[in-house]
Formats: sequence, C-alpha cells, structure tokens
Amino acid sequence: MEAKALEFFIACVTAAGFGIAIAAFGCGIAQGIGLRSAVEGIARNPESSGKVTVTMLIGLALIESLCIYALVIALILIFAHPQAASIAGLFAHGG
Repeated sequence: MEAKALEFFIACVTAAGFGIAIAAFGCGIAQGIGLRSAVEGIARNPESSGKVTVTMLIGLALIESLCIYALVIALILIFAHPQAASIAGLFAHGG
C-alpha cells in the first residue's frame, strides 16, 4: 500500500507542476494580449486612457485569478489527498 501511495503522490506532484505551468503560460499570453490591445487603444485615442486603464486592470485581475485557481487546485492535489498520512509515515521512518 505504501508504494501505491508514493506513486499516487508522485502523480499528483507531476500533475500539479504541469497544471501550474500551463496556467501560467496561458495567463501570461492572455495578459500580454490584453495589455497590447489597451496600449493600442490608448495610442489611437489618448482621451480614453482613464476608461481603458480601469477596464484593462479589471480584465488583468480576472485573468490572474484563473492562475490563482490553478495554484489552489495544485496545492490541493499535493497536500490534501487521501494517502497523505501514509506518505508522511514513509518520510518520517526514512523510507
């Protein structure tokens, strides 16, 4: 049972790492596109910079929240799984 618990833990850590990597990549691309569009909009119409900036900041915060959700899921995968007690016992006894 301990070997299966360790395999499950390794799979969870791997999934969490890939999940965060994909989320960070996607959020970075989306934030870059949003920022580029806002700067282009302000360059075309400088009088609208206040409204564009506020809307851009709200949009960037919503995009960033998606990455934070992925981080929460990754932390749940790593720290709150059913075999946590047996894995902790494995490491406490030295393997």
